[in-house]
Amino acid sequence: MRVHVRIAALVAAAGLAMAQAAIAAAPAVPAPQAQAGRTALDRQDIRAQLAPRRYTTVASEIGAKISRIAVPEGGAFRAGQALVAFDCSLQQAQLQKARAVLGAAERTYVANKRLDELRSVGKVELEASEAEVGKARAEVEGSRVLLSKCTIAAPFGGRVAEQKVREQQYVQPGQALLEILDDSVLELEFLVPSRWLAWIKPGHAFQVRIDETGKTYPAKVQRIGARVDPVSQSVKLSAAIAGRFPELIAGMSGRVELTPPAGH
Repeated sequence: MRVHVRIAALVAAAGLAMAQAAIAAAPAVPAPQAQAGRTALDRQDIRAQLAPRRYTTVASEIGAKISRIAVPEGGAFRAGQALVAFDCSLQQAQLQKARAVLGAAERTYVANKRLDELRSVGKVELEASEAEVGKARAEVEGSRVLLSKCTIAAPFGGRVAEQKVREQQYVQPGQALLEILDDSVLELEFLVPSRWLAWIKPGHAFQVRIDETGKTYPAKVQRIGARVDPVSQSVKLSAAIAGRFPELIAGMSGRVELTPPAGH
């Protein structure tokens, strides 16, 4: 009798094991239709990086020695403030020389004009002296423009991101001096599913959580990309932090907290 009971127990255990194996081998149940239509962007965090609205590289327009860098790396400046000053003793001397030549040419022309009234000078000589005045004035203007390049003023207010040269260093025309940026407005660029174009518009408010600070900040959509990427079915959005937060600087990144409204 015990033998029959053991055999029955073994048969039952074998049947349970076969049933479990059949369940494990069965194909997975397809995801709901709503899940099937989701893009990769729907299933992952949307990341964004803070970037300045304006930034540029300040370069030298003349060959000269740097006498002063007014704003150090990381320092703030105002629009129109002098950033770099060059030693322009040679350019100043050239301007003085050009002015002296202009003065002499003007005196010669005035004298010839007086002689022309007395019929004591030829027409060609008078016109030549007049041309010399024009040439000398052009030389003065050229020297003045060159001298104006001896100081580089900030094109906008912001901060110095990187200093590439040092004081007393001789630089060549076109050489990069400073990397500057305007941090008055920090922008965000990120990708969203192209299906979101049905509801997302410029001015749409959302939140972004910055990793470096651990805080959440308000932001607004500024611009929508001009085209959709057909492979990823995504479109680029540009947004701006709404407000001024001193702890935020360009290069920080975080997670965009942007959720489609009900029905989308």
